[in-house]
Amino acid sequence: MESILIVDDDLNLCKVLAEELSEIGYTTQYVTSADAALDHIQRESIELMLLDLKMPEKDGFDVLRELKTRNVRFKVIVLTAYADVVSAMEAARMGATDFISKPYDFDELLITIRKVLQKDA
Repeated sequence: MESILIVDDDLNLCKVLAEELSEIGYTTQYVTSADAALDHIQRESIELMLLDLKMPEKDGFDVLRELKTRNVRFKVIVLTAYADVVSAMEAARMGATDFISKPYDFDELLITIRKVLQKDA
């Protein structure tokens, strides 16, 4: 099944989300910083990144900017507690495929993940 990279500075959220997604068959990995995410995608192939916008040092927008320059082929869903229209529009302009607010509803997140992974499949 598809490989998902979770990028969030909240380690507990990463662990819970990775476990929830693994239980239904997704291959999951997680990192807790923007730099670790960028390093990870150099070494590993993924189909989807779940990306938090607000992280210390480099944030999700920094990751999106870097992904745009690398011309990546995977999808990005922004998952953030700081959801607003301006952030969503900016993230979409920078290449994010979708946007989910935290705290997330797992069923809603799963529907979004499936929808995003089916696009261009």
